[in-house]
Amino acid sequence: MVIKVFLASSSGSTAIKKKQQDVVGFLEALKVDYTQLDIACNEENRMWMRQNVPVEKKPANGIPLPPQIFNEESYCGDYETFFDAKEDNMVYDFLRLPPPPGSKEVPVEERNGNAHGEEEQAAEEEDGEEVVGGEEEVAEGDDEVTEGEKALGDEEEETMEETDEVTEDTQAREEEGEGQEEEDLQSQEEEELRQLEEEEEAEVQEEEEAE
Repeated sequence: MVIKVFLASSSGSTAIKKKQQDVVGFLEALKVDYTQLDIACNEENRMWMRQNVPVEKKPANGIPLPPQIFNEESYCGDYETFFDAKEDNMVYDFLRLPPPPGSKEVPVEERNGNAHGEEEQAAEEEDGEEVVGGEEEVAEGDDEVTEGEKALGDEEEETMEETDEVTEDTQAREEEGEGQEEEDLQSQEEEELRQLEEEEEAEVQEEEEAE
């Protein structure tokens, strides 16, 4: 299976060039077998890319911008979904490739996160043991202590839920701002692609007139 990366070699957009370099550089770092297909100099590549990007993945104007990534004929995604997969350490899953033996699909950061999770689990178990010990002592006399601990735990859970809601609201606002920036950038990139197409058509007309 060969990964196909559709690029625009002559794009005047710095943002598009940076995204293309990011994708290609990361694939080379992973030693993933891939092929670059230029849509700026090859009309067939451009049409194939536009026709094979799923409708639900296309922007509002229906014109997908490079880079677009495929595994043979299967669509993987654009730069944004590639970036998300890279952040989540799921690039091989994104590319629909099996992780190679000894793959670093799970980086040091996530392994540290798992270790941290184990520490939290151990701490919770210790807390559970303490609660059990407390219940044994209360069994001899007072059940109110256990009820007080339970009430305190419920209050902590409610506080955590409220914090999560605030975090989700903040994230939603940030995503809205990023979405606006992406729309502005997309409009600029579409205009550059249109200019590129017009230049290509003009060159073809000049060649036909010259003939």
